[in-house]
Amino acid sequence: MGFAAIRWLLKIRAFTFNLSLQVKLILSFIFVIFIPVVLFSWYTLNEESAKAMKELLENNKNVLEVEKINIENNVELMGWTGQLALSNREMNNYLQIEQFQDTAQVLHIKKDVVNSFQYFLFNNPRIANVRLFTDNRYVNEIWPVILQESRIQSKPWHDDVMKQGGLPWWEIQENVGLTGMPSEQMPNEPFMTYLQEFKYPDNATHNGILEISMQLSDFFSQTFSSVQDKNSQLIVVARNGQVFSLKDSSVFRQNGAEELISSIKLTSNTDYETVRFKVNGHSYLALQSYIPSIDVHLVNMASLEETMEGINHSKVRYIVLVSLLAAFLVLLSYSMQAIILRRLKALRESMQQVRNGNFNVELPPITGADEVGELGFHYRKLILKINELIQDQAARQAAGKEAELRALKNQIDSHFLYNTLENVKMLAEIEGQYLISDIMTSLGGMMRYSMEWRQDHVMLSDEIQQVQHYVSVMNIRYDGRLDLRLSIEPECLKQESLKMSLQPVVENAIKHGMSRMHSKDGNLLITISAVRRDQACVIEITDSGRGIPDETLGLLNQMLRMEEHAYQEVRQLFVRKENEDGNGIGLRNVDQRLVMSYGVEYGIRIESQEGSYTRIIMTLPYRVMGGG
Repeated sequence: MGFAAIRWLLKIRAFTFNLSLQVKLILSFIFVIFIPVVLFSWYTLNEESAKAMKELLENNKNVLEVEKINIENNVELMGWTGQLALSNREMNNYLQIEQFQDTAQVLHIKKDVVNSFQYFLFNNPRIANVRLFTDNRYVNEIWPVILQESRIQSKPWHDDVMKQGGLPWWEIQENVGLTGMPSEQMPNEPFMTYLQEFKYPDNATHNGILEISMQLSDFFSQTFSSVQDKNSQLIVVARNGQVFSLKDSSVFRQNGAEELISSIKLTSNTDYETVRFKVNGHSYLALQSYIPSIDVHLVNMASLEETMEGINHSKVRYIVLVSLLAAFLVLLSYSMQAIILRRLKALRESMQQVRNGNFNVELPPITGADEVGELGFHYRKLILKINELIQDQAARQAAGKEAELRALKNQIDSHFLYNTLENVKMLAEIEGQYLISDIMTSLGGMMRYSMEWRQDHVMLSDEIQQVQHYVSVMNIRYDGRLDLRLSIEPECLKQESLKMSLQPVVENAIKHGMSRMHSKDGNLLITISAVRRDQACVIEITDSGRGIPDETLGLLNQMLRMEEHAYQEVRQLFVRKENEDGNGIGLRNVDQRLVMSYGVEYGIRIESQEGSYTRIIMTLPYRVMGGG
């Protein structure tokens, strides 16, 4: 995938290189202006869509909240009615009689107890009926309030009420009729019923069941109201999955309430949950909430047809506007750039003539204070400068011939010096002065090595040979008191090294080692070793001088990598304190050359033990010259 993307980008880059400047400017103009406009339009459209969906969700949430408040009020009303019914003393006394009553007593109960009971409990028009079903065989039925429990024992909810142990049980019933006789007038619509077992005073023996009914359209007033948003409709889902709602709602025009409810997963979450789904190509938004007190799910089902249609209209409107804007921007860009590029085309034609070798081309009359005018001005200056340089080049060629002659003369002088040293060497050998002959050999080797500087890097063996020549010459001065010993591993002989990097270190060792000599015989031993350690070559130059004090040693190591201004200040203080010159300047130069050539992890550091030795450790990356 990554290589495919890279190849695709390279193809685009190659394609754009072949386009004209005007096309590139138009494309850049489109990318800079048009694409941000498209992104802004897309963002604005998404914001409007999100705002419309949020507004729809808030409206449906408010409707659901109002319905839940209505339900809570009705639950409280029916519960309060049940408490009043069960707390009526005269009615409880009648339901708990232990012998049959005569006609006069029954008429008294009918007139004085039941009628007042009905009047008191039915003062709220939303209560459809209050009925007491008792299993006391001594109680006579007084319609429509006092009935025998045997009439409801076949109801599916009877056992559920008995299991509640006196707690309320809520049930949605299609019809609360008991006999089906014409004399029993009951509306043909569902009821929400409040059912509760009541007992004898011992609070253990079953006496009967209280039933309070309210029409479902009154209990869920917002659900069955025709005055609501035509794009949303409340749905009540009972515990058995039965669906109740306003059947003729426009929301159910394409799909019924049962089909819509079957498309979502009902949860037991009392908070609001939102589900967005499609049925038969139509989009819906369902906002559901579970009401545990009556064990029903309340769902506000909203059709998204109008909302999506409005969003689609906005999309079309934005697409048309952006397309018109793009066309206008392209035409405007083309017109403006045609004016600007006219002068650039004149410059291009003139440059083509210069490319063909015509430096006397007639310069185009390009004026103006903008960038194109400035470019034309500098182009004219450039042509004039080129003509001047052509004349200067002719003069330089003549001067170059003269420089070649001078270089040849210098070469002849160097050869003369080398030949003179060879003649002196031969005379010394003839005279038997072999020491002088050896010195001339070493001095000649040193001169050739230092003067023939064809490259910066040499093999370590060449550097070692230069050091040997140097020590041989310096032994004349010190009467042979210098002893050079080598310990070079064979694999380090071809190690790449900076030219003239070892000789300054050895020179520093001789200078300070002989000035601080502590040995009894006055000899100075210089040892050079080279070993390979992983991917590095470590070269150590050790002298047997009297060493360096610890505080001076730390300062010298710091001076190797100091900034130049700090180094000069410390060096002046050091020179005044030690009353010496030099003090690390040669080593600092070598370290800086190594750092510039190989990196900061390479270079030199100083080790010493006062009264014993001084060691310079040079670390180089392991590289074999000529061997990769």
